[in-house]
Amino acid sequence: MRLRVKSHQTRIVMQMHDEPVLEVPSSELELIKAQVPLTMAAVAQLAAPLLAQVGVGADWDGAH
Repeated sequence: MRLRVKSHQTRIVMQMHDEPVLEVPSSELELIKAQVPLTMAAVAQLAAPLLAQVGVGADWDGAH
């Protein structure tokens, strides 16, 4: 993901199947909420579009 290229403090904590779990400082939240779905949707070109949703919470359960 592009997080490594730029100097963000956001970190990928783990991935569960097709869901990356990120730790995001509040100062980067809006940027990451916009960037992650765009990045994930561009991973492959398929007949059906790839859509990504973002959930925000204190933990994985709270983000759903």
